[in-house]
Amino acid sequence: MSFNYGREEKKWRLWKEAEEKQLRSLGVSEDTIEKLHTHDWAVFNSDRRYYRRLQDAGTYLEEFAEETAQPEVKTVEDFLDSIENQRLYQILIMVDRLTLQIVVMKIQGYSTHEIALRLNTTEKAVYRRMDRLKEKLKKFFE
Repeated sequence: MSFNYGREEKKWRLWKEAEEKQLRSLGVSEDTIEKLHTHDWAVFNSDRRYYRRLQDAGTYLEEFAEETAQPEVKTVEDFLDSIENQRLYQILIMVDRLTLQIVVMKIQGYSTHEIALRLNTTEKAVYRRMDRLKEKLKKFFE
């Protein structure tokens, strides 16, 4: 599902207008309201950048897994055993087990939501772990 910037900005503006109206009725100074507005706008844009990067990242590891025809991987150990490139193997053994488990589950076709539920974590944590691994792999492929 893609992030609809216009819709999200409209929702943010409506929320912010209601909040500012309530703050004014409580007697909060205009300077303070403006500072809150600026801060909240920065947070909104930060989230917007996160979702944009998330979309730009796409399914890099999924595409990589599809390109390399490997036997079915069922465990982290199977995954590590299937790595033939010694340098890549050295990078992957330094990665924590949870991240490797997420990769194995992605290879097996689980969605991010399903992975988060099975590993008792949040979807955002799964995305962040995948992003960090992707950055390490980008350095490897440069």
